[in-house]
Amino acid sequence: MGRSMDVTGEYVDEDGWVEADLTEITGEGGERPDPGRLPVVAVVGRPNVGKSTLVNRILGRRAAVVEDVPGVTRDRVAYEASWQGRRFTLVDTGGWDPDATGMALRIAEQAQVAAELADVVLFVVDATVGVTDADEAVGSVLRRSGKPVLLVANKADNQQVELEATALWSLGLGEPYPISALHGRGTGDLLDAMLDALPTPPPQEAGAPRGPRRVALVGRPNVGKSSLLNRMAGEERVLVDPMPGTTRDPVDELIELGGKTYRFVDTAGIRRRDRELKGADFYAAMRTRSALERSEAAVVLIDASEPLTEQDLRIISLVAESGRAMVLAFNKWDLLDEERRYYLEKEIDRKLVRTPWAIRVNISAKTGRHVEKLGPAIDRALESWGTRIPTARLNQFIGDQVRATPPPVRGGKQPKILFVTQASIEPPTFVFFTTGFLEETYRRFLERRIREEFGFVGSPIHMVMKIREKRKENKR
Repeated sequence: MGRSMDVTGEYVDEDGWVEADLTEITGEGGERPDPGRLPVVAVVGRPNVGKSTLVNRILGRRAAVVEDVPGVTRDRVAYEASWQGRRFTLVDTGGWDPDATGMALRIAEQAQVAAELADVVLFVVDATVGVTDADEAVGSVLRRSGKPVLLVANKADNQQVELEATALWSLGLGEPYPISALHGRGTGDLLDAMLDALPTPPPQEAGAPRGPRRVALVGRPNVGKSSLLNRMAGEERVLVDPMPGTTRDPVDELIELGGKTYRFVDTAGIRRRDRELKGADFYAAMRTRSALERSEAAVVLIDASEPLTEQDLRIISLVAESGRAMVLAFNKWDLLDEERRYYLEKEIDRKLVRTPWAIRVNISAKTGRHVEKLGPAIDRALESWGTRIPTARLNQFIGDQVRATPPPVRGGKQPKILFVTQASIEPPTFVFFTTGFLEETYRRFLERRIREEFGFVGSPIHMVMKIREKRKENKR
């Protein structure tokens, strides 16, 4: 139906497509914390307790619409704010009423989602009214969430109301913070407490310099990994021998390519499945996997003079599943005639259908042909690996795709995508909040469209589904 424009100029509509870089998902799939993500503070509470007034007070400007009637704020709207030099994303929400129906129910669900995704929750109650049944219900949900919650007793415009706010201890959320969002009373103490509750800034946010990017050289035995490392270094840094399996321990080397220094890791060749390995080969394979996990990107070396093998495909899949940026280096290109090049292209089209995003470079470690192109290829892959798409733009794009091509019906019902957020980078991870399961074919379709629109060349994309459970009716 209607669409509204917030102060950032981004559109926010009733279907949940909003501008809010809300959260990172941790503990699933080994995603790393995102140093570029701002912590999120959600302002929640039942209707007409002064949430938007508090948002405006924190922002220092009239950004959120305020009116003395409930239900003015409907969507979650995110703003960038700061206090004492610490930046964070502030999310204003509509009134959260557990007993709501119709439009009010949708507004309440949006508020609950914001609370679920926030790092810190500011739970606003009306100090002049005291604890209501709706406050108790919302407080119960927040206690179970395990999130840091600050109980904000708003409209404490004088000392008498401030004293009466002590009754809010009964909500079981700790000490209430009596404030007057309208006049600014007590908001400084509240924001100081909020900063203490925010997660510790990662090293990058604290200004720590980043060292040379770590790049693993992986591939099956005897494809030329050590030869390539020596070629890039310009000297014999590691042992090279025609016998497969010469390298068993990962070897770290600082190498300069195009004026930039990288930390390359020469790894043992992955021969076959781990369960088929024995003795030293088994431990060499384990160390190779460990080196890959410690790296940010991987150069997968492939012998272009031979047909692509099952081992090559398994190694490519291993890198993709590990979430590392990837460059495919087809070595021994100088040995290929026109016929072999023709059939190699056919093999790539047929066998690498799951990783068409990997950057490809044709090289010769022996002659040095196009080795200098590896540096720009690695940089491009790492840039994609660290790319973030603004949430408003992402949701607008996904919304357009869903309207043009809806998800297929599953079990007689068509799942809906409520909203999408890029939860983290390195690798880019997108979380889809849905009402039902999205088929793999449809997820691949969305990934393909995301890549066509935003790039992500050389980087895997992780897509996570969060299926919203059907809301249970409150029983009294």
